[in-house]
Amino acid sequence: MTVQALAEMLSAKIINNADFTRQVATGYAGDLLSFVMGKAPADSAWFTVMTNINICAVAHLADVAVIVLCEDSEPMPGVTDRAKEQGINIISTSLDIFSAIKKVLNEGQI
Repeated sequence: MTVQALAEMLSAKIINNADFTRQVATGYAGDLLSFVMGKAPADSAWFTVMTNINICAVAHLADVAVIVLCEDSEPMPGVTDRAKEQGINIISTSLDIFSAIKKVLNEGQI
């Protein structure tokens, strides 16, 4: 599925659209940034509630397709600008992490 399709499925708010045609191959859920850096697969949708500027660096290093901020999390100041600079897709959904992932899995898309 594309980032665009994922955003639509989750009724997500667009925080940064760097490349919504990018394919999402899998998902990863986590808030401990060191774990995400070492374990999130490339081309994954990263489900988190972390909103500080470090999420952009981690997403870039892990080469995730999109950061999915859950529970209506809003990025802290500077995050959107950094995401634009680094070409990071970011969306925000009202769903909690479990419900967001469950919705994607139930749709059979990832």
